[in-house]
Amino acid sequence: MSTDTTTVRVASVRAELRTDSTDVAVPAPRLSWKSAATTPAWLQASAELRDGSGDTVTVEGRDSVLVEWPFTPLAPRERRTVSVRVTGVDGSTSEWSEPIEVVAAFLAEGEWSAPLVGLAEPAAAAQPALLRHEFATEAEVSRATLYATAHGAYQVWINGAEVDNQILKPGWTSYQWHLVHETTDVTALLRQGDNAIGVSLAGAWYTENFGFRDSASRFYGEQPAVAAQLVIEYTDGRTETVLTGADWRATGDGPVVASGIYAGESYDATREQAGWTEPGFDDSAWSAAAVQGDTVPTPQPRIAPAVRAIEEVAVREVITSPSGARILDFGQNLVGRLRITVRGERGTTLTLRHAEVLEHGELGIRPLRNAAATDHFTLAGTGEETWEPRFTFHGFRYAQLDGLAGELDASDVTAVVIHSDMARTGWFDSSHALVNRLHENVVWGMRGNFLYLPTDCPQRDERLGWTGDIQVFSPTASFLYEADAFLTGWLVDLALEQKAADGVVPFIIPSVLPGRPGAAAAWGDAATVVPTVLHERFGNLGVVADQYESMKAWADTLLGMAGDRMLWEDHFQFGDWLDPDASPDFPADAKTDADIVASAYLYRSVDFVVRAAELLGNAADAARYGELRSRIHAAFLAEYVAESGRMMSDAQTGYATAIMFGLYRDEAQRLAMGARLAVLVRSAGYRIGTGFVGTPLITDALTDTGHADTAARLLTQTENPSWLYPVTMGATTIWERWDSMLEDGTINPGEMTSFNHYALGAVADWLHRSVAGLAPAEPGYRTLRIQPHLLDGFDHATATHDTPYGIATAGWVRDGDTVTVSVVIPANTTAVVTLPGTDDVHEVGSGEHQWTVGAAAAPVAPGAVTTESSLAAVIDDPEAYAAVWQAIAAHSPEQAQIFRRHTKWTEGRALGEAFFQLSPSMQAEIGAALDALNAGRGAGTGATA
Repeated sequence: MSTDTTTVRVASVRAELRTDSTDVAVPAPRLSWKSAATTPAWLQASAELRDGSGDTVTVEGRDSVLVEWPFTPLAPRERRTVSVRVTGVDGSTSEWSEPIEVVAAFLAEGEWSAPLVGLAEPAAAAQPALLRHEFATEAEVSRATLYATAHGAYQVWINGAEVDNQILKPGWTSYQWHLVHETTDVTALLRQGDNAIGVSLAGAWYTENFGFRDSASRFYGEQPAVAAQLVIEYTDGRTETVLTGADWRATGDGPVVASGIYAGESYDATREQAGWTEPGFDDSAWSAAAVQGDTVPTPQPRIAPAVRAIEEVAVREVITSPSGARILDFGQNLVGRLRITVRGERGTTLTLRHAEVLEHGELGIRPLRNAAATDHFTLAGTGEETWEPRFTFHGFRYAQLDGLAGELDASDVTAVVIHSDMARTGWFDSSHALVNRLHENVVWGMRGNFLYLPTDCPQRDERLGWTGDIQVFSPTASFLYEADAFLTGWLVDLALEQKAADGVVPFIIPSVLPGRPGAAAAWGDAATVVPTVLHERFGNLGVVADQYESMKAWADTLLGMAGDRMLWEDHFQFGDWLDPDASPDFPADAKTDADIVASAYLYRSVDFVVRAAELLGNAADAARYGELRSRIHAAFLAEYVAESGRMMSDAQTGYATAIMFGLYRDEAQRLAMGARLAVLVRSAGYRIGTGFVGTPLITDALTDTGHADTAARLLTQTENPSWLYPVTMGATTIWERWDSMLEDGTINPGEMTSFNHYALGAVADWLHRSVAGLAPAEPGYRTLRIQPHLLDGFDHATATHDTPYGIATAGWVRDGDTVTVSVVIPANTTAVVTLPGTDDVHEVGSGEHQWTVGAAAAPVAPGAVTTESSLAAVIDDPEAYAAVWQAIAAHSPEQAQIFRRHTKWTEGRALGEAFFQLSPSMQAEIGAALDALNAGRGAGTGATA
């Protein structure tokens, strides 16, 4: 068979979902490969696969994403070298790909036998510990594999060398139902003869106090424990296993004095014990480790990426606060910890306290609530000492350093960014600098909250796996990063916690809140939404199959609550959480009725179950849930939507959910809903009027009903509440509240004031799909949908995504009266392209494509503005609005804020009618400002008609 390497090559091969490792957790891992071709419109006709055994298997057709394993199943610890060769429909054939080594990271059924061990007599709750064990190898070792897990977090050394670069392993899972073990090849670390293994152990999540305010308590256990199983394979065919047990030694007198996820870490270098991870160390002062019992449940191999140090950030500025404190500014709100290098006298203790913001020049610690977020480092006095905490993490931009005598060299302190080690896959760029910064804030928000599980925030005494946040953010996450393995791993715990709660999905996963979990719309719907998103974005049908019973159980739970009315009413709901008009102390008091939100999500989840049943070939379930879906649809419309399209709850989130979930009678009603939504957005002054539920939907709802101009005004608004207000305030991540920081530099007085909360950044998915126009038309981007929307005030926008098939790009550039659309389509895919401002549809294959079309006519220049002009006309004229606002603010900033917040910018009222609370002198100043504006436009005066 001839090859043509200039035409096509296999760019990469992967087994299962992880991008940070070739370890697999199953005997028959699915395989994926990406092709790169110079020939336009290249499609795969077949692929050949080999696993090093001498056999070659041919897979016919285009499939190249998560293809079923075609070889004999892997045995535990087995390694296979897999490579791929592809042939195109044009007859071109690649060379064999670079091989990947697929490693079976699982144990045989019943093979796990290591018990959990810890301190026999801990001196305090959540006592950190050191554990060690010596063993001998008398023959040549062919392979040594370490399997380990913990109730808590651990690090392992063998013969003085740390075994890997993972952090806070094995992470946080629902410990009662699910433990994860790491699998590490330690062959190179073993010596023939005497060997030693050492473990540093801390409580981490297992011993943390969960709950709010004074109700916080330990949910899992009082003390950490570790279980390890070292399987040694000799060249003579023998196998030996070293297990944790009572023959291990343990001490609580190590340098980690105290550690907590929320509290931080205290490290005393004077307590370091040199050589404790080496053979021959004198551990006579240590005690026998206490066996805590069997490791239950049996640990399972990791399927999600591990957490690692990803990036280092230098100090941007050293600040002296008004109180004289030394504060380090890293210029970016991030998640991780500090590495510090210092010299000092033995016994000197440095204190590092972390915070996301400054409040009037001092460290803003009130939002941390009960989280101390403070590390302590006591020096050994041995010269230059470098320290970085091991068993905690913080969300911070600023760190206050106390206890250091003399000047600080800023280069001696580094912020180490940590998160789950996912590959970056998505980028966005535009001509709007603030929107670009917003997008970057979304990326940093995701990075900080994807640390073993998707958390709400990374800094205060919470950091929990809130289901509502990831439900709305999963599409954005799936574009920005290779989040498939991460979210698939988290869904395992969701299903287990849900099963324990009889079908109810708890608010947070793992579930650690007291009491029996309750159902809440948009939160529990993560059970149906996240698997659906993973199938859509990654082509992962396996996760739909694995989660199908969970999806059905959630739908059945909601249907039971809905009853014969087929409406989810009169139950607790978070609703449109954090509606900007809600009081800081009552964040569920939204403008949109909570029952509308709940019933809309009932429909959506049942709809997703129908789709899943169809994908899995379950005709009976598809028919049953399809009939229920129709009944919910009819009940929703009858109860909440008039024939005109007006909704019972005449608020933005109600319309956005109905439009995006398909809850309308026909196309005319859908467009009427969109028109009403646009009116409501304008009436609110193009400021955000939605909370957690409505915000991810509103720009799509506007764009899809022909109001992209309204969506653009909403996106580019800089007044509070808006996406860009935090950017203008210096935000480098997404905030929990639109006004987490008030304009005067005061932190919002509400109890929940996180400065790193990714949910409201879900708008980035719209930037990718609708503004740049890059979206999947078939699961996994097998076919792409390219449909960009031009935004007023933007000259260009581009999105790039590393799809399961390869790099795709879509973007547009405005140049005078034309727009050029450029796309890059990956090999083995096709695309359906709809050009802006036209009904033209182009079906294209892989390669680079470009079209030029006419741009929409420039908007008509505004005319004269008077007090008789409608309020709608004024808000649609940014210069006129600014003139009015600035005139009022110059006279009274307080009155200007009242005017801005309470004026409804409608067609039916004249500008002058909004002035009834303003003094005559202030009205005269407004009139003068409008006269000046009109004169500058050559539109005449007469502003005060």
